[in-house]
Amino acid sequence: MTTSDGPWTLNLEDFDLARVAMLKAATSIAVIIPAKNEAATIGAVLDAVRHHSEFVDELVVINDHSNDDTTTVADHHGARVIALPGRGGKGEAMRVGLEATTSELVVFLDADVFNTTAEFVPRLVQPLLERREIELVKGYYERPLHNMPTGGGRVNELAARPILSLLYPGLGEIRQPLAGETAGRRSAFDSITLESAYGVEIALLIDIARQFGVHSLAQVDLGVRRHRNRPLEELRPMAVDVLRAALARFRVALPPQV
Repeated sequence: MTTSDGPWTLNLEDFDLARVAMLKAATSIAVIIPAKNEAATIGAVLDAVRHHSEFVDELVVINDHSNDDTTTVADHHGARVIALPGRGGKGEAMRVGLEATTSELVVFLDADVFNTTAEFVPRLVQPLLERREIELVKGYYERPLHNMPTGGGRVNELAARPILSLLYPGLGEIRQPLAGETAGRRSAFDSITLESAYGVEIALLIDIARQFGVHSLAQVDLGVRRHRNRPLEELRPMAVDVLRAALARFRVALPPQV
């Protein structure tokens, strides 16, 4: 366990399932999973979440215009499925998920992870239950790339972390600022406006830190995270959105989006 004036870091050995269950008591928790064409993985993600059902009061999948069997699989595995209206996008899916739930604590998970475990949700909510001042929690992990044990998360390492280190003191300590495994207090999410595109995760981090201070952030070790690695040409638009969101919050004048 690492503590400082910056984000609170919980390592694997800091996790205590029994303690988290005791602290949870009557606190309500919503798990929201944005998904687009993730029929191959969404079932296993939902099964992992539902393994510790005592931590899940609401379980919602936001279907972002999928053209595969995402809706059918998610419904079969016990989720309430909501179709995302409009143009879509991850940030919009997160916003719709917030509007569709009422729980005090909210956990967002990605739908494309091959090895989501039953401990993801209790690990992510542990800091929120243990410390009242914590408003937002990010997961961190090792990310394999193809047959290599590390090397995944290229936008994270080449765009997100460098710009946070340069422009936002304290946020450079967050190891996975773009992590889809995120938890927070509903009141914190209600205090900001979510970005609509891929910049939503870095914008969320910056906005919560500005609103409540860097000490209101925590990060928890989720071990190893395996998911579909995208080809490099698909990562450029993500990097552009990430940089745009971070620079806009630093009041850098940017050309309008097309």
